Amino acid sequence: MLTVFVAPAAAEIDGGGVLEEIVVTATRIPSDLVSLPFAVGRVGKEEVQRARQQLGLDESLAAIPGLFFQNRYNFAQDLRIAIRGFGARANFGIRGIRIFADDIPQTLPDGQGSVDAIDLGSVEQIQVIRGPFSAVYGSASGGVIDIRTEDGPDNPFISGRMNLGSYGYRQAQVKTGGQTGRLNWLANYSATELDGYRDHADFESNLFNSKFRYDFDETAALTVVFNAVDQPVADDPGGLNSREVDENRRQAAPRNLLYDAGEALEQQSLGLAFRKSFGGDRELMLRNYYVRREFSNRLPFDVNSNGQGGSVDLDRKFAGLGGNYSWAANLGSLAHQLVIGFDYDAQRDHRRRFGNDQGVLGSLTTNQDEDVTTKGLYIQDVIDLAETLALTLGGRFDDMEYEVSDRTGSGGSGRRGFKEFSPVIGLNWALRETVNLYANVSSSFDPPATTELANPDGPTGFNQELESQTATNYELGVKGLVAGRLRYELALFHIDVKDEIVPFELEGSGQSFFQNAGSSTHDGLEAALSMQLAAGLTGTATYTWSDFTFDRFRGVNDAVYDGNRIPGVPEHLFNLGLAWSHPSGVYAGWDILYAGSFFADNANQVKTDSYVVSNLRAGFRWSRKQWLFEPFVGVNNLFDEEYLGNVRLNASFGRYYEPAPERNIYGGLTLRYGF
Repeated sequence: MLTVFVAPAAAEIDGGGVLEEIVVTATRIPSDLVSLPFAVGRVGKEEVQRARQQLGLDESLAAIPGLFFQNRYNFAQDLRIAIRGFGARANFGIRGIRIFADDIPQTLPDGQGSVDAIDLGSVEQIQVIRGPFSAVYGSASGGVIDIRTEDGPDNPFISGRMNLGSYGYRQAQVKTGGQTGRLNWLANYSATELDGYRDHADFESNLFNSKFRYDFDETAALTVVFNAVDQPVADDPGGLNSREVDENRRQAAPRNLLYDAGEALEQQSLGLAFRKSFGGDRELMLRNYYVRREFSNRLPFDVNSNGQGGSVDLDRKFAGLGGNYSWAANLGSLAHQLVIGFDYDAQRDHRRRFGNDQGVLGSLTTNQDEDVTTKGLYIQDVIDLAETLALTLGGRFDDMEYEVSDRTGSGGSGRRGFKEFSPVIGLNWALRETVNLYANVSSSFDPPATTELANPDGPTGFNQELESQTATNYELGVKGLVAGRLRYELALFHIDVKDEIVPFELEGSGQSFFQNAGSSTHDGLEAALSMQLAAGLTGTATYTWSDFTFDRFRGVNDAVYDGNRIPGVPEHLFNLGLAWSHPSGVYAGWDILYAGSFFADNANQVKTDSYVVSNLRAGFRWSRKQWLFEPFVGVNNLFDEEYLGNVRLNASFGRYYEPAPERNIYGGLTLRYGF
């Protein structure tokens, strides 16, 4: 599982003060630098860890074009990530995007992902593949986020980090790692607490992440990853209507206070990945993982209009195995790089729902088992047609089975099945050393998650009307590196989507259900520049234009939304960043994000305001002998912009809005000792 590519959205500097080509290790087929025929992005360890609060992926990934983040400050709802519009619909969890950490899926077999177990304090790099060309990874129209934990250094170390900030932000970390003989290890523990900007927004998390790699010899290695998270408190302040926002931006929704809305979870995961090289560009990778998750959630109602209780109790187990074999071969006069692989994943949820008697567990309303089994086969081949011309062909077949078994005797049992083949074809032409042109046509499909299959007609069973969505992507792009000082990327895409899965709220239900739009279109442009302005000073700029519309869509009560814009994604998104470092150890970073207005509902009757948010951070890294001392400070929302951190799509009673924090500060100190 090795793919090498350059990421125009990120910058690394050599000792001579020029931009270097960035080599990124992602999944599937080996490839050199800018030769991949699709859009990619990458951020490194310094961009994720240095002087950051480490509250969410958006802190470091917001500068990659095509990505839009919401919901950073409501940990009961999880970070909402959209890539090219896919994922914007998720009111809970992450949809339309596959997430991996050290080869282990963070996305469930049913397609719903989460990032509450991602340890930002030990990240080495994050790679993002944008668009349906990522179909060989599994069902995901938006793309792939691949996260890698750093290795331990040659010399063992131990470090501690303490962060403090506004709104009761407190975070402590302890990290250690090193190399002993053939064993490489790294372990990090972090404890985070946050009172929150709004009322009823407390959050507490304890996270442990570790990676151990044993090298049997130069050709074979086994990596073992163990991760555990205990999140006992994540209160949900809820959405406000416009009048409530004007009255008091920091208040919680009255119903969320009344019913003590929020969640708690515990999760443990164990993953193993074995790699064996046979020489001659031949490699075998096998992986296996096991996850146990216990989750409880209190929604802001007692029992809704279709009989579902407002307290959710979930006992989840999911596991899987997979592998791939890659090799290089000459067939006739053409050189080929091939990979063939498989995935098998299984998920079992024991889901119970109770009434929510103003924060107290009520009577049982739902008791069912939900089983999801997915089997996938994929193949991909990169063919060198000429020295400067490469063709990529591939595809993936997925077979997914859903089964619900009702334990209440009310007849809610049922089965659903989805099968789909997703082909990809791409062409890359190195027109000249600084110009690489590419084009691709690819398809993907997204089946509904078990939570999206919730039955709007009763407390148990699946929604038998909801179908998977499919997408066909057409993309043109150019990227390159000029004179070691300017890196650029431009991508233009058109995506035809059938049966797009869209959320809606039944009046009085208090929760989201889902339906299919007949067809929709995603047109967009993504551009990125990184420039070495001077020794130690790098500037980046990214721009995203999104024109996403429903072509044919009949909503609830036969409402006609044909031609309306898809809610949840701004038409214009612009990010500007400066990063400066000095040989003395002083460093600073400044970024500015402009997000244009967007609609909050399918009817396009409610539109948000655009906003500009600026963040500033600085620090000093001092080392002497075995010691490293690094104080840092940061200011979020530097110019005190009033904006929305999240918009709940198609919310009932006008409760769309979750205000974001005002200007706030944080600071911290890292102390490290190397043995």
